[in-house]
Amino acid sequence: MKQYFVYILASKRNGTLYIGVTNDLIRRVFEHKEKLVEGFTKKYNVHLLVYYEIHNSIIEAIKREKALKKWYRKWKIELMEKDNP
Repeated sequence: MKQYFVYILASKRNGTLYIGVTNDLIRRVFEHKEKLVEGFTKKYNVHLLVYYEIHNSIIEAIKREKALKKWYRKWKIELMEKDNP
């Protein structure tokens, strides 16, 4: 069964946040850390994995990603710190 990951990256503690979705979390985080991905994460040096969720459906994962992007920053930080103080 295929797995999909919704993940949150940060530039530093209380820094810039990025939310994404992938089917290979290890590869994707590596791409961000090595700045192989053009765009937001490279520009703002966002590469620390601070949170992730596993989903069995890409549709489910994309829905969750879009929902998290609409959350207030405070809610995102509370979600991350619940499991990753």
